[in-house]
Amino acid sequence: MAYTQGMLRDDALQNKTIIVTGGGTGLGKSMATYFLTLGANIVICSRRFEVLEKTAEELRELTGGQVLCVECDVRKTDQIENVIQKTIEKFGQVDGLVNNSAGNFISPTERLSYKAVDVVVDIVLRGTYYFTLALGKYWIDKNIKGTVLNISTTYAWTGSGWVVPSAMAKAGVLAMTKSLAFEWADHGIRLNAIAPGPFPTKGAWERLFPEELSKKFSFENRIPLKRVGDHQELANLAAYLMSDFSAYMTGEVITLDGGEVLSAGQFNFLNEVTDDQWDAIEDQIKNANRNSKKPE
Repeated sequence: MAYTQGMLRDDALQNKTIIVTGGGTGLGKSMATYFLTLGANIVICSRRFEVLEKTAEELRELTGGQVLCVECDVRKTDQIENVIQKTIEKFGQVDGLVNNSAGNFISPTERLSYKAVDVVVDIVLRGTYYFTLALGKYWIDKNIKGTVLNISTTYAWTGSGWVVPSAMAKAGVLAMTKSLAFEWADHGIRLNAIAPGPFPTKGAWERLFPEELSKKFSFENRIPLKRVGDHQELANLAAYLMSDFSAYMTGEVITLDGGEVLSAGQFNFLNEVTDDQWDAIEDQIKNANRNSKKPE
């Protein structure tokens, strides 16, 4: 079986209702699609309603599943409450949340305005905890054992230049994930996160990288497995974490990046050494050892 295929049985998410923020495009759309094939009811939300409508129709035709689309800016609590209310009206209750909405700028930090920083932090951090808090209150009140999945990034704990607002915000999301996983465990509410490496999405990557830079700084060259991720791989992991198969897992952050984060190892630059160069290094070490054993 190839990694581009679904891994769970067809009823793994049967009758579960899951809200996916940023679900109209990219990874959100890919996760929503797979959740539908596993029997879930899906609610997709974002700020662009025309995109949501188009995606919802596409997903209904593709999977035959139940899809509700609701316009929502995750920075606005009244719109979040509206999504939850419309979901309950259509499907009866909410069982899961995937916090996938994000914003980012690749830029020297000193070039960013205060507003640019606020936009990223507000969407990524404020929007995530607003939506999580709203559903947490609802689940605790209704005694529902809900599940939250936060889409994070590896630089949330390593840090990264040129994406500082995103790194700060994602780090906050990881802290929230672990903190609430402990605090809400008594209510049967689980929170986990995925830290993806490069999973190219046409819209996001085109906005972040001009074509000439995208070719020059190809991610494949920095990833030990020498490829970027396939959307189905992330969707598989997301579905597992949203399903009851992961019922004993909470507060976990899973890295899915082809080994990219491991590239920080101090001597990992040696992957560029050729066989001939390794032979020369070996000979040099042997000579040095022989010389060190000669009597003075």
